[in-house]
Amino acid sequence: MSDIREGVERYYSGKFAEYGASARGVDWSSPESQELRFRQLLRIAEGADSFSLVDYGCGYGALAEHLDRIGVDCRYTGYDLSLSMVEHARISNPVRTFTTRRDDLGSADFAVASGIFNVKQDIDSAEWRDYVVETLDDLATLGMHGFAFNMLTSYSDADKMRRDLYYGDPCEFFDLCKRSYSRDVALLHDYGLYEFTILVRR
Repeated sequence: MSDIREGVERYYSGKFAEYGASARGVDWSSPESQELRFRQLLRIAEGADSFSLVDYGCGYGALAEHLDRIGVDCRYTGYDLSLSMVEHARISNPVRTFTTRRDDLGSADFAVASGIFNVKQDIDSAEWRDYVVETLDDLATLGMHGFAFNMLTSYSDADKMRRDLYYGDPCEFFDLCKRSYSRDVALLHDYGLYEFTILVRR
């Protein structure tokens, strides 16, 4: 999967070079939709007064900024393939930890991944799905009490779907998570975007 990761890194580093530290710089349509996604993902930690978190695919550190704004007591570590994004995050939020090295990550209470499965570019959908599952297996090792991720939904309007994007079947990934990771899985598909979020609790 190294070729896929290299392609992902080039794509997002290019977006960041073009649009900077903004929602468009991580290929989201607006800051409002970005914040809405964060709220869904952080439902994995509902009820926890203080927790540690791995942000898998942290980009320029937008989730860390969100956590600071809402005043959550969170020991945060961000991980991303894009060096340019991580370097920006380190400068803009020096009290948080950011890395491009997977080996730097230890387990945390929770792990989240936002938007990292959406842009497959010209990769075959079946091969991209294998990449998604491999990445979920990795994500699952990082969150001791659970993990969460989002994905574009296969229930999107057909005339608006793009060939370079991956649209996952929410029922398929719900079943995968139930069978592979935990009996306690929630599927969120009701927050107004053409995507879904899955919460896997342990």
